[in-house]
Amino acid sequence: MTLLSLVPAVFLPALTFETGMGAVAPILALSGRALGASVGAAGLVLALLGVGQIIGDVPAGALAARLGDRRAMLVAAGVAALTLCGCAFARTVWELALAVTATGATNAVFVLARQAYLTEVIPLGLRARAMSTLGGMSRVGAFVGPFIGAAVLRDRPVHDIFWLALAFTAVTACVLLCVPDVSDPSSAHAKGARNPVPVRAVVRDHRAVFLTLGMAILLVGSVRATRQTVLPLWAEHLGQSASTTSVVFGIAGLVDMLTFYPSGRVMDRHGRLWIAVPSMLVLGLTQAALPLTHGLVSLTVVAMLMGFGNGIGSGILMTLGADVAPAATRTQFLGVWRLCADSGSAGGPLVVSAAASLGSLAAGIVAMGAMGIVAAGALLRWVPRYSEFATTGTRRRGTVAASSPAHRLPAPHRPPARGARPTGEQEREDRVEET
Repeated sequence: MTLLSLVPAVFLPALTFETGMGAVAPILALSGRALGASVGAAGLVLALLGVGQIIGDVPAGALAARLGDRRAMLVAAGVAALTLCGCAFARTVWELALAVTATGATNAVFVLARQAYLTEVIPLGLRARAMSTLGGMSRVGAFVGPFIGAAVLRDRPVHDIFWLALAFTAVTACVLLCVPDVSDPSSAHAKGARNPVPVRAVVRDHRAVFLTLGMAILLVGSVRATRQTVLPLWAEHLGQSASTTSVVFGIAGLVDMLTFYPSGRVMDRHGRLWIAVPSMLVLGLTQAALPLTHGLVSLTVVAMLMGFGNGIGSGILMTLGADVAPAATRTQFLGVWRLCADSGSAGGPLVVSAAASLGSLAAGIVAMGAMGIVAAGALLRWVPRYSEFATTGTRRRGTVAASSPAHRLPAPHRPPARGARPTGEQEREDRVEET
């Protein structure tokens, strides 16, 4: 199996769905304003998209475990079509808020089901590249979607953006119906679908992982989400216009979008820590440096570095989740895993907003930069060490062997060591070590 073979069944539906959501996101606050909402209430409408995703994370895992990943995505696409119609026909702010929240929940189902499916079918040696590419599809959609939306909304009312998102959702459903998956679900997954394990049992059985590595990814989620808040706020503080801020944000998004695949390759070849820790260090340090910028050039440079730090971390949370998820309860586990990450994504911007309301935006930005350093330390402590011995039965120079049960790759992903032999350059390196 190659990444190219996954394009029609995995990456194409993810790209079309995320492009529709990417077109909607920048317009949600304006839609609220068009219905008479205050500035604060309009901002809340935008935040409800993330709240809906948090609400839907755990039920998404249970739904995918019961129906299967492909059917769950089709259900999510169908429900998303209804919720987007609700957004388009909303006549009050509360109607729009409910429809937006429900749309976020359907997004959670779609993302989790595709992640769980990809975790199951992709070979371990391609896992990080596959997850980084899947994460990259959301970045491409978030980058391209607003431009398509801007073209559609020219001389049109803002609620027409929801019809555009509905069209992308319909295309996604057609792709899911017409393109066969690359392989059938495994027997273990099918058995789990017939007898799904309750989510509370999964949390109880794996609470040690959620209380350690889960807290680390919560910090990662908060730092990554905060960059989308601090950049426009600080640009406004410097007196930059809205159009200039949009250009700076777009340049940072372009850097973010172009770096997802190389990072996946590094993770597959050298281990997760080689990307996870540098990503958080770059994001933390650049956010802490943001208050030191005083002009457009310095702001743009820091924004590009922030985009680079976020881009190289594309797919890292999904990859780590796939590494530690138990095969028998994968979807339920990933639902709770995504809850940790999405909770951080919702909480991080609140810290900055609270600091800004107290009169010190710079202090809030620096605090989140420091949190990035803490997140890097937490990842360094709790991320399972990548061990090629665990996957091939051989030890390659430069890799870190698992030293404790908490730092081993899950047993379902480790083929028996007996009979596994290295080849090519790997074998030559081992002969050198033996001599």
